Amino acid sequence: MESGHEPVLLDACLRALAIRPDGCYLDGTFGRGGHSAAILRELGPGGRLLAIDRDPAAVAAGRAWTDPRFSIDHARFSEIGAVLAARGLAAVDGVLLDLGVSSPQLDEAQRGFSFRADGPLDMRMDPTRGISARQWLLEASEQDIAKVVREYGEERFAVPIAQAIAACRRDAGDDALRTTGELAALVAGVVRRRQKRAEVGKDPATRTFQALRIFVNQELEELALVLDRAVACLSPGGRLAIISFHSLEDRMVKQFIAREAGRDAPRDPVTGVPRPLVAARLRPVARVLPGESEIAANPRARSAVLRVAERL
Repeated sequence: MESGHEPVLLDACLRALAIRPDGCYLDGTFGRGGHSAAILRELGPGGRLLAIDRDPAAVAAGRAWTDPRFSIDHARFSEIGAVLAARGLAAVDGVLLDLGVSSPQLDEAQRGFSFRADGPLDMRMDPTRGISARQWLLEASEQDIAKVVREYGEERFAVPIAQAIAACRRDAGDDALRTTGELAALVAGVVRRRQKRAEVGKDPATRTFQALRIFVNQELEELALVLDRAVACLSPGGRLAIISFHSLEDRMVKQFIAREAGRDAPRDPVTGVPRPLVAARLRPVARVLPGESEIAANPRARSAVLRVAERL
């Protein structure tokens, strides 16, 4: 049942969920099951763990598990309500979300997420749905590419990167941007020519790859949907634990918890005027960062932030 990959903030997640031996929990981002395996070790014979993943490879790995307390579904985590209903459940005692790309997705070059290992430029978490990063880059306007790279990657060189991609399309035609290595080299060339000082420990392609991955997989839209739906699925006293890895995700989670705790009035998306506060549904519990020892043992944990809230 072990995943072979070190889960981020594992002990903190177990404490955050306040697991009861007979409780029912949901891991909304199974990956290769590192967090799920640890949760199962905390559960007694009467406990139950449901898992969700949008990646068919992750679901296949989970379906090889034989623990009768465990089940897994191929779904986006925004579909949490439908998954619980199909399993005959109205609520759970805790929901865990480990956002972003999983270690296996990064490690397997064929998935097209990594700028360090050359592979087809895909980036879809679920290869059975949507279009690949390459297809979108070949079809999108230069302006749309710049907007995505700027907004989702927070990349200050988004415009020249988009210009370079457009030039590559014109020059190479159907052979353009076939691999992650080709895109990474193109972006690195643009950034290094304009950057006065290199960002220590960060590849020049990092922000662009993050932006494309977020856009292709609609990650922020999915997060916006699951936040409200996860709270609706929690029993009173149930815990919501969310690990994010970049400021766009963490800002959304932080603002959502503050709003649901009655601390921050939501604004009308058109007028910007604050709406009346609604009755609080959550109590903020904790914000946890990885320690130096965890970062040394698992570099992926460096940018992780765990936020925890309890259903009122």
